[in-house]
Amino acid sequence: MIEPTCQDREHRLEDMFLSRRQFINRFGMGFGALSLTSLVGMGLLPPLQGVAGESFSPLAPKQPHFTPKAKRILHIFASGAPSHIDTWDPKPELDKLNEKNLPGDGGGVAFASPFKFKKTGKSGIEVSEVFPLIGQHIDDIAVIRSMYTDIPDHGAATVMMNTGSTRLVKPSVGSWLTYGLGTENQNLPGFIALSPGGVGPDNLRSAFLPGAYQGTAVNTQNTTVEKMIENIKNNYTSLPEQRRQLDLLHQLNEINSQNLKKDAQLEARLQAYELAYQMQLEATDAFDISKEPKHIRDMYGPGVQARQILIARRLLEKGVRYVQVWHGEGQPWDSHDDIEVNHRRLAGECDQAIGALLKDLKQRGMLDSTLVIWGGEFGRTPTVELPTPGANAGKTNGRDHNHYGFSMWLAGGGVKGGQVYGATDEFGFQAAQNKVHVHDLHATILRLLGFDHERLTYRYAGRDFRLTDVYGRVIPELIA
Repeated sequence: MIEPTCQDREHRLEDMFLSRRQFINRFGMGFGALSLTSLVGMGLLPPLQGVAGESFSPLAPKQPHFTPKAKRILHIFASGAPSHIDTWDPKPELDKLNEKNLPGDGGGVAFASPFKFKKTGKSGIEVSEVFPLIGQHIDDIAVIRSMYTDIPDHGAATVMMNTGSTRLVKPSVGSWLTYGLGTENQNLPGFIALSPGGVGPDNLRSAFLPGAYQGTAVNTQNTTVEKMIENIKNNYTSLPEQRRQLDLLHQLNEINSQNLKKDAQLEARLQAYELAYQMQLEATDAFDISKEPKHIRDMYGPGVQARQILIARRLLEKGVRYVQVWHGEGQPWDSHDDIEVNHRRLAGECDQAIGALLKDLKQRGMLDSTLVIWGGEFGRTPTVELPTPGANAGKTNGRDHNHYGFSMWLAGGGVKGGQVYGATDEFGFQAAQNKVHVHDLHATILRLLGFDHERLTYRYAGRDFRLTDVYGRVIPELIA
């Protein structure tokens, strides 16, 4: 839990909830757009420890343990596992041994990157030719070349990256952050995932945390707000008519309010209804990129990924705490074949938009307080993947899964940019210097948001759980 102040310790659990009378008097009934309630979690309201005042909302802004470097996060998830060797971790030794057997226990035939790397920025960090526009911002970026994770299975590794666990159903990073910090806009969910298709529910769940912290998935394959968020508008009842209906419900509830006891589940449901009602106006604006000037839309470029990233910036600007952007449907970066063709295409889908995002955040004064993360669930081998029935198309121009070493990068939000942290071995098989496990990444992310990862806990089933379980260490070199 977030450690309470002395004043907070005096509060009783029942004091954390408003009565029906208090709720109605302050906020109205908010029963409009009931079909929207599936967008938000339906859980118990938790004790709001560390929060000034008597706010009832589980998403009310809260203070972290320390002064935070970042206020919000944008996680761009490259699902399918990009090849670090072809993007952020050049390996000249592979060029020398291309198509020859590699020495050591790893074995296999060396597969040199088909892409050229160029020293970029004042820092001179080498960046692949597939990311020229992101490379222009390399002095704001910290590249971690020594990531590793537990298992080379897409599903398990993706859940690990998003929840810190491959076994039990655990709360996602976004759920932990909204539990710890709340959100700055009470009219939008605090945790939103944008994807042109779907996101596995295990990556968005609040699990044992109260349901209000669950992620909201939005299908960005559609281009209109009405299709992205179904039932965002009530086609049968106008807002004034909804208000009159709510007022009637208010009157009916008021008649019996003196005889009814406070019910935590009901109060949580009322909060969900209120959020759904407010989203009718707020979400319609946030997801409508036509309201952006043409030169901004042109700067981000065309395509679904560019549109997602522009929507993400608008959501962050409106106070959403954690936004996740999934690149493509399924696992597009999973290049067992044709890695040159596929990685060039995929990088082309996001390079302009991410470069524009970093520029846009900086010119709006938001980059210093926005932590941007890019990466996948693991990396790929430095060896060519041999034809295997059922695994690939029988070509010898792709790479297999590799969880022993891969790259991710962080920018903004208190990150010390213009640096490379850690290294894989000379061929890129595994992390060799300053190794960073996913737990360490999560601990560092929480520190940038102002939390001691060992103190941000939630008691469940007789145990204090945390995002990093019993592991994790903060990487101070990544923090400015």
